[in-house]
Amino acid sequence: MLASTITKSCKPLPEQVLNKTIEACDRVLALDSAKKKILDFVESRMAYIAPNVSAIVGSAVAAKLIGTAGGLSALANMPACNVQLLGAKKNNLAGFSTATSQFHVGYIQQTEIFQTTPASFRMRACRLLAAKCTLAARVDSIRGDPSGKTGRSLKDEIRKKIEKWQEPPPAKRSKPLPVPDFQPKKKRGGQRLRKMKGRYAMTDMRKLANRMQFGVPEESSLGDGLGEGYGMLGQAGSGKLRVSAGQSKLGVKVTKKFKEKNYGSSGATSGLTSCLA
Repeated sequence: MLASTITKSCKPLPEQVLNKTIEACDRVLALDSAKKKILDFVESRMAYIAPNVSAIVGSAVAAKLIGTAGGLSALANMPACNVQLLGAKKNNLAGFSTATSQFHVGYIQQTEIFQTTPASFRMRACRLLAAKCTLAARVDSIRGDPSGKTGRSLKDEIRKKIEKWQEPPPAKRSKPLPVPDFQPKKKRGGQRLRKMKGRYAMTDMRKLANRMQFGVPEESSLGDGLGEGYGMLGQAGSGKLRVSAGQSKLGVKVTKKFKEKNYGSSGATSGLTSCLA
């Protein structure tokens, strides 16, 4: 770059071209000055033109938004995502880092709320400001609230939301253990629960296999204590591996109900039965 600058041949502009360039620059400066005067005039009348928008973003930013959008009605009909981009400039970083650059933000970044918001919440605040500006512009376009009370209430709502975002998360509290209850728990029972318990309950054979008699060696599947032990199975009585089949409580209950239902119904008629029907 240094070598190209040194070896570059610079020639002065011709008189005619130089005059045209200076004239064009003067026109640009005049247009910029006229634009500034118009914006200053609109800014001085913003309290009457758009009081609610001015209450949110200020008179200067409100005048720029209305001027760029093309009027208050155009701003009211514009979606919030486009209001956010009004006045945004294309950043040419030339390969530098984008960490400190602010993209997709226009005139809204000049507001007081945006400047006082922490950097980590500025994009959320920008979207919120654009949405509330759109609502305020719609109120101003129909002259719904000339006093600006709606705009002030929307601004308070924005501040409360930003403060809510900055609150630290609630601390995790350890859940205390419940008070020990020494009373038996009253769990709901029923026929279905009894059947389920009976289905998964330990059988009498398994209970005897898990027991061992003191001083008596247990029988095993391979003999001499090898293999699976049988415990107290077959040690009493004949010495065979058998268990007396015990009737379940549910079977006893069903048998009892069946007997009560069929009690006295032998088929023979009693002496009190009449044949006259």
